[in-house]
Parts: sequence; C-alpha cells; structure tokens
Amino acid sequence: MKAFGYVAAKDVTDAVALLAEHGTGAKVLAGGTDLLADLKFAPHHPDIIVDISRLEDLKDIEVADDGLHIGALVTHSEIMRSPVIRDMFPALVEAAYTIGAVQTRNLGTLGGNLVTCVPSMDSGPTLIALEAEVVIAGPGGERRIQLGELFAGPRKTSLKTGELLTDIIIPKANLNKPAAFEKFGLRKGQALALVNAAAAFFVDNGNFKAPRIALGAVAPIVIRAPEAEAYLEGRKITKDAMAEAGRIAATEAEPISDFRASADYRRDLITVLVKRCLANSHTRATTKAKELVL
Repeated sequence: MKAFGYVAAKDVTDAVALLAEHGTGAKVLAGGTDLLADLKFAPHHPDIIVDISRLEDLKDIEVADDGLHIGALVTHSEIMRSPVIRDMFPALVEAAYTIGAVQTRNLGTLGGNLVTCVPSMDSGPTLIALEAEVVIAGPGGERRIQLGELFAGPRKTSLKTGELLTDIIIPKANLNKPAAFEKFGLRKGQALALVNAAAAFFVDNGNFKAPRIALGAVAPIVIRAPEAEAYLEGRKITKDAMAEAGRIAATEAEPISDFRASADYRRDLITVLVKRCLANSHTRATTKAKELVL
C-alpha cells in the first residue's frame, strides 16, 4: 500500500476546502468500509485521506418542514434502530438489514453507501422509490438534487471537485408513504444482490396513487421503472395489476449475464420482486389505515 497523508476535517466547510485543495488526490473517510478495501486493492491510491467521521452535524435523523432528513454519516445500524425511520419507512430498515455483516452496518454510513455508486447497492432503490433528494456542499455553497442525479455510472458520481454529500432528504409529500424493499442474493447473508427492488405508492379509494418502482443490480445505476409506474397510476389495486407491473419493469431493465446469473434469470427476478414489493407496500398501507381507525 502506497503511503498517503491524513487530515481530520473540523467541520463541513473545512472538509470542502480540503477536498477542493487536493482535488482528485483526496479521498473521504466516513465509515471506511469501502475505502479500506479500495486502499488495499484499487490500482490508484490517494495522496491524502480527509476524515469526516467526527462531524456530528452529519449524524442527525430528524423530521423538518421539508421532510425527513438523514445525515450522510448516519450508519446502517442507526437507521435500523431509529424510531422515526422504523415508524415512517420500515422499508429503509429492511434494506439496511441486508447490508453486509453487523460490523459493516455499525461502521458503514448511508452517504458512503450511496456515493460508491455500485449498481447493486441496497440503500438506493428504496430512497429512489421515495424520490429522495440529496444535499451537496461545495466551494460555491450548497445544492440540492434528486438522488438519481448523483449516480453517473458504475462507481462514478456526479460530484464535482471539492463537493461532499451531506444530507439525504425524503420530501414532506412522501412522509409515511407505504414502501417495501426486496433483495435476492446467492446466500442468506452478506451477499451482493442479483436483483434488488423497491416500490412505494399511496392508496386512493382502492387505486394506485403516485406509484414509484426502483431497481438495483440490473443496469449501470439504480433505475426507476417509469413505464410500470405509468401502468399502475390510477389503476385498481389487484394481484394481476401487480404482476403485470413486474413484467413491464423487467422490460425496462438492462441486466447482464455473468458468472452469478444470466440476464434472463435476472429479468425473472425483477418480475417476482416488484410484485412482492407492491404487495408488501399495500399490506403496509392497509395495516396503517386500520391502526389510524383504531
């Protein structure tokens, strides 16, 4: 391993300044679960590590006027334990539970998982289905974009030199939106997804309202399935409609064949997982409605 420098950022402004100063030679240390592997095996090594792991203002989970804010340094274990997230979005808990082992979830951060831009990331589909936005701090100030705009390609973000992901926001309009996450891997734990999926929708007089479907590990980035969403919009909620949406979503993906599975097998998985996500979202919606009545 090549020698490199190290500096601990004092705050977000300091971190941005350090990243801008060192440009492509700098790497960010948050939880370190991906960075340490890169340091061992990646062909290119950083000149300096900028440690942001102690920035407490990036570790909050709170509901604000514009929606649910999850700081970039919130760990997967903290997501699983958060009463707010468990109540509003159990699908985020489901997704966090599938990430690595206990040690990885204790150290790994939501922001770190997102900026890896791995197509099979488990945190991405649910957030995409909930139309999450991200806040990015940079030399010119902050900007706020749709999460999907962060993903430029496999392991490639749209972040510019000196920019840092600081916050993930689920918009106010989607608070408590029923959602579900599903993942299929080759083993029960610590597995990369062959396919993962998420779905979210409101129920309006027994019809789908604002359905959103997201897929991972079946394209260069986590993607939406807009044709399947359009098919469901305003349609009566039935098992047949859910199954058809799954079939449509499978045609929108771009899965590859590799040593783990064929493209056709991955398309079959999309059909099944989307149907399951939609069914589980509906169960959550009806259960929540009964609780409100009681």
